Amino acid sequence: MQRQAKKREGTNVLVLVSGGIDSAACVDFYCSRGVKVRGLFIDYGQLSAKRELRAARQICTHYGIQIRELACSGCSDKTEGIVQGRNAFLLFAALMEFGKSSGIIALGIHACTPYIDCSSEFIKAIQATFDDYTDGRIRLSAPFVEWEKQDIWLYCQEKQVPVKLTYSCEKGCKPPCGRCLSCLDRKALYALPKHDD
Repeated sequence: MQRQAKKREGTNVLVLVSGGIDSAACVDFYCSRGVKVRGLFIDYGQLSAKRELRAARQICTHYGIQIRELACSGCSDKTEGIVQGRNAFLLFAALMEFGKSSGIIALGIHACTPYIDCSSEFIKAIQATFDDYTDGRIRLSAPFVEWEKQDIWLYCQEKQVPVKLTYSCEKGCKPPCGRCLSCLDRKALYALPKHDD
């Protein structure tokens, strides 16, 4: 796994923060690189929005970064599972709210999922449209796009990412339902052997 990146002093990075493990790791990834990091949470009608927002706030507070909160009114309630166009919507909303002439918009997608919007091809396609809008001044970054979920989990252990602050239940339950795909993913991660290297 490639985990090194050049420091870009003065670079503005906006991380899409969902309150989950992947986006928390993405915040850590950029905060450790000496760049200016901000978080953006978007309520697009997901059932878990309130608890995700609480987790996103706690993560951003932990890392000492600002968080912008965007809520979409009038949208339908989303069910658990696949939400068509979700990551494309989040990225274009982030572009609208970026507020800087240049920089990076980052998200914590990873490999080995059934979702079309969690791939290098998806990032390249969205980047092409971003380039039309910004002449290449705003770049997309998905530092974990070639990693599997277990790789992000190991990264979190190594870097002491505050996983306990995160929230991952698609149904928005308290306690988490334990049955949705996100809960099952989380349960599988906790079942992995601890990484002590």
